[in-house]
Amino acid sequence: YVIFTSGSTGRPKGVAVSHEAVVNQLVWKRSEFGLGVGDVVLLKTTATFDLSVWEFWSALVSGASVVVASVEGHRDVAYLHELMVAESVTTLHVVPSMLSALLSVSGGVLSSSLVRVLAIGEALPGATAQWFRRGNAGALFNLYGPTEAAVSVTVHEVGAGDVAGVPIGVPEWNTGVLVLDERLHPVPVGVSGELYLAGVQLARGYVGRVDLTAERFVANPFVGVAGVGVGSRLYRTGDVVRWGGSGELEYVGRSDFQVKVRGFRIELGEIESALRGVDGVVDVAVVARVDEFAGDQLVAYVVGGVGVSLDVGEVKVALGAVVPSYMVPSAFVVLDALPLTVNGKLDRAALPAPVFEAVVFRAPSTPVEEAVARVFSEVLGVDRVGVDDDFFALGGNSLIATQVVSRLGVALDAVVPVRLVFEAPSVGGLAVRVEQSVGSGDRVALVARERPGVVPLSLAQQRMWFLNRFDAGSAAYNVPVAIRLSGELDASAVEAAVRDVIARHESLRTMYPETEDGPIQFVVPAERVRPDIQVVDIDASDVESRVRALASTTFDVTTEIPLRVRLFTVSSTEHVLALVVHHISADGSSMGPLTRDVMVAYAARSAGEAPGWAPLSVQYADFALWQREVLGSEEDPDSIAAQQVSYWKTALAGLPDQLDLPMDRPRPAVQSYAGDRADFAVDADVHAQLVQLARRTNSTLFMVVHSAMAVLFARLSGTDDIAIGTPFAGRSDKALDDIIGMFVNTLVFRSRMDSSMTFEELLAQTRASDLQAFAHADVPFERLVEVLNPVRSTARHPLFQVGLSFQNLAQSSLELSGLSVSGLDADTGISQFDLHLIVTDRYDEGGRPLGVGGYFTFATDLFDRSTVDGFVERFVRVLEAVVADSSVVVGDVELVGAAERASLMRFSDTERGVGSGSTLASLFVDRVVEVPGAV
Repeated sequence: YVIFTSGSTGRPKGVAVSHEAVVNQLVWKRSEFGLGVGDVVLLKTTATFDLSVWEFWSALVSGASVVVASVEGHRDVAYLHELMVAESVTTLHVVPSMLSALLSVSGGVLSSSLVRVLAIGEALPGATAQWFRRGNAGALFNLYGPTEAAVSVTVHEVGAGDVAGVPIGVPEWNTGVLVLDERLHPVPVGVSGELYLAGVQLARGYVGRVDLTAERFVANPFVGVAGVGVGSRLYRTGDVVRWGGSGELEYVGRSDFQVKVRGFRIELGEIESALRGVDGVVDVAVVARVDEFAGDQLVAYVVGGVGVSLDVGEVKVALGAVVPSYMVPSAFVVLDALPLTVNGKLDRAALPAPVFEAVVFRAPSTPVEEAVARVFSEVLGVDRVGVDDDFFALGGNSLIATQVVSRLGVALDAVVPVRLVFEAPSVGGLAVRVEQSVGSGDRVALVARERPGVVPLSLAQQRMWFLNRFDAGSAAYNVPVAIRLSGELDASAVEAAVRDVIARHESLRTMYPETEDGPIQFVVPAERVRPDIQVVDIDASDVESRVRALASTTFDVTTEIPLRVRLFTVSSTEHVLALVVHHISADGSSMGPLTRDVMVAYAARSAGEAPGWAPLSVQYADFALWQREVLGSEEDPDSIAAQQVSYWKTALAGLPDQLDLPMDRPRPAVQSYAGDRADFAVDADVHAQLVQLARRTNSTLFMVVHSAMAVLFARLSGTDDIAIGTPFAGRSDKALDDIIGMFVNTLVFRSRMDSSMTFEELLAQTRASDLQAFAHADVPFERLVEVLNPVRSTARHPLFQVGLSFQNLAQSSLELSGLSVSGLDADTGISQFDLHLIVTDRYDEGGRPLGVGGYFTFATDLFDRSTVDGFVERFVRVLEAVVADSSVVVGDVELVGAAERASLMRFSDTERGVGSGSTLASLFVDRVVEVPGAV
């Protein structure tokens, strides 16, 4: 048969399907659903829709009966329901929207005679599926198939668990299904890719359209898929799917409506869905247009309800509240109605081109403003540009920005960095920046200073304070440390040593009360501190659980000193000293000075003396005051704060709010921080090759690992914009080395991936961006969150959800008189991020690599351990691939191992014999003519 289907341009295309394909489909269908002489099939679909192939022939090749609906009967769902009941229909073929309509008119209960309902043609909503199951005894099946294959190619029987979504199932007889990435590599289970089909059910192609046939029906490079090999064909469906853990396909969406604008991969359907949720909008279409001057642009066409006058500004604001800024279209066009093709589908070719216009005009008044306005006008093709007009609002993008700075440089005989266009995109703002010279000055010295009456929190402490007030019952931001003490121990000396350290470090005796002017630091005098130190006898088997319980202590930082200490006594010669401090008072790097000072004080106290250490030159409060003075005001463009904030605004502009990795469960509304860990390791040989790669490319091991992580997460998420966070010590002055406090800053490293770039090219990009990030590391992460103002959510960490940390401090032990001291690694059961890779690289005394080890912490709300173990396996595979050949194209790095590839191919191994020479006529004779009494 040939059935015509409309194309994206509205021009119908004829799909030619072979007799063999139809026979395969019907024989499979008869076998799969047990169709026989007792069945009654309803024929209601017009012959212009391939669902009619089922209805015409399923009964006739099975010895069943056909009930033919009246002309135009398919338009009347009440009539169809009555007909099904009256004729005791057992088999219903239906599109999900009609199924929903039938359930509505029948009160949710269809004919009691129904044995099976086969839904196809649209995505089957979980709500519709469960609505059917609640009121009907018959089985419901979700089938999938494009017009370019004989009706259906996959099937899934709906069960009670299909609530959030309904899988499209497993392949049918003699049908191959492959889920491939953009470079035609099979993707792992859980990762989205485009669905390709193979096998006998494929159409021959498009009638009279050789060009279109060649575009969609491509050569099959895989051997053994559905019994076909090299030289056979694959059909590119344009549908995005993924393999579920149960071995069934899950439908994600259409790749046709995924576009790339200014480097961002965007789902147009996601924008359209968000716009439909805006009050007053009843219909919408979003397209990507290529403008002669502005390049790629997103354009939204919106239709208001009856009597509604849409305000484009309000619609834009409403949309910006629910999608990232890079997904907000550059132009909005209000229409009375969307143009349609003769088939009733959207005619995208008939959508009018938008016109980019300037805002209320205010003329340039200086020569520099005039030059900037003239350049904007030239490169954007806008007739009139005023002082207040914004480069990006007029349709500009990052590529055109390079033209702007080049032309301005010539016009003004000046060097204009491209970042200035992003920092000051208006004509007036850019003119001011171009006129300015960058000031410089000596850095303020960090010294002890006279304390003001009120000591403010440091910028990093402010977020810790807010998080503690938001959820005082969370232990997510506790910093624990545990020390194993082997030998004869003087418990009273330990307690005295802890008191000495608390007296030495003000941060360990500081509370953070809230005042009318906000939170402040209140340092409790040492003589008034009564630290919570307890000595507890426990069994050796309880050490880890007791340390974990201590690490889960909660604090109210406004009313108490956020420190707890326990000395666990296992035996007379085995002890564990465990301490936990809230992050507002200490960071991970503080644990070194903390444990060292405790041991130094213990050595002195056990000898009957006070510790003889020199006083600290500064305290944390001094740092907090100094930090604000050094950074300066963001209102001062010459200040470090203003310059670095400007850098981060540019570097992280348009960063996606969330990285979506293959998860085992939907993201909960509130992040619980419950976590677990999965270990990973690479051997000494791979470690040595990683070090050599870093040296050869003038980079570091951190940069190599960072690049490999970006490759992994880009491939797993199917996105090209990867943000990875990493802690930065933040101790920019030597005077801070021995101080306990919250100095750590968090940097956001952004990787823009192109699947066709080599790993060395990616590594060079990573090196440049990492160096820039480190060069702008003074502004606290917490301030960046305020400035960039991403869409806030209690469900995820802001700006990034995956982290990377290197712990390359030497692991050592300390010998005191009669006492051996070593660290104790205890899992806290917490993960602050979705995933966090903690890396340790080891070397021998000669500096030779011994291997890289570590672990991923992961949010148990999102992932099972088996899933993260799979991530670890793939990460190691990426590392091994790039050291084997650093010129490998990142899109070709093999994530799927041989065993997994074989497993994925077995999903597609559905070859079944249909019988030589079978035809529809012969099947009809076999099942109908020779069955006595058949109708």
